[in-house]
Amino acid sequence: MIQISQSPTDADFVQNPYPFYDRARAQGPLLEWTDYGVPAAFSYALVNALLRDRRFGTKPPEDLEPPRPAHLDGFYRVEDRSMLAQEGAAHKRLRGLVLRAFTSRRINALGPEIETLCHRLIDEFPADQPFDLVSAYATHVPVIVIARLLGVPEDMAPQLLFWSNTMVAMYQARRDTRIEEEADRASAEFYDYIRGYAEERRSRPGDDLITELLNAEEDGEKLTMDELIGTCILLLNAGHEATVNTLGNGVLTLLRHGEAARWLTPETVDGTVEEILRYDPPLHLFSRYALEEAEVGGHLFRRGDRVACLLGSANRDPDTWEEPNRFDPARPVKTNAAFGAGAHFCIGAPLARLELKIALPVLFRRCPNLRLAEEPRYADLYHFHGLKDLMVTV
Repeated sequence: MIQISQSPTDADFVQNPYPFYDRARAQGPLLEWTDYGVPAAFSYALVNALLRDRRFGTKPPEDLEPPRPAHLDGFYRVEDRSMLAQEGAAHKRLRGLVLRAFTSRRINALGPEIETLCHRLIDEFPADQPFDLVSAYATHVPVIVIARLLGVPEDMAPQLLFWSNTMVAMYQARRDTRIEEEADRASAEFYDYIRGYAEERRSRPGDDLITELLNAEEDGEKLTMDELIGTCILLLNAGHEATVNTLGNGVLTLLRHGEAARWLTPETVDGTVEEILRYDPPLHLFSRYALEEAEVGGHLFRRGDRVACLLGSANRDPDTWEEPNRFDPARPVKTNAAFGAGAHFCIGAPLARLELKIALPVLFRRCPNLRLAEEPRYADLYHFHGLKDLMVTV
């Protein structure tokens, strides 16, 4: 297998990983990324195939999992109950129960609330000085929406955000022992909070997702408390991180390419959101593990072997999109890899899309003179891809 080297924490790579993806993809769909020591899939066809292949899962077979350090007990108490940690019948059961509560009706009903929230946040923008749009707008929209959806008090949003950011740091290439210890503490605190709130909802049901999850039932089965807690935390962590990064990346892309008003009309916004997700997605690397021996892409994976699926590279594959490095909201929409594929396709994708389809048009309609105040930089977050800040003026 051809080897390729690129540090995922290199400053130039963090700011623009796409030239590396182009170089790698030109050498073949599956290469050994030496910095990770694993095969990595760079083409759209291979990434899509691996994500849909039931012979691969999101974690190694239990008997092949490496030992876990004791300082991560709290983190894995949450992680192991997540849908992302389940496969086969267990995953189907858990996902089915969650979908009974996380319905399209419930999601679409949030539309007016999301629009009102966006206007409220814009009303608070400073009119006479540069400010960071990520912290003033992109960060708040998804975390407040999730808080309302779960039914937890909105004033808990900053604490939820802290727990979420601290836990999600576990998936970054720059992870170290300090990040692990902080993530473990955050996981334990988040777990205890959601458990306490869910117990309260048992005696005082509300019109919220936690109540619906408590009541969700299929073939006589309900979610366990640990499964409910893992689901709530997953919805916040995955949904928040993706939407914040896509909002920031999308605003930057539209500002750099101009004609935002043209691309955010009721007739064009759906295609624009899909092009933003394709062009500069919020997650660039998603790992899969062979659950059995499998030959894919000309390589024989042994049971327990890991493969890195490069979503950011897949979305710029010239075999799937014409001129893939060009931002073109008018291009025909094709399914991209931003939200994954197969059994683990992101369950929060409909909510993320709704937030983007509302938050972007409202922002550019209310702020027609929105301009960059300084050159933005992407944060050192890989495997995620999002801006450290986005300083603008209105």
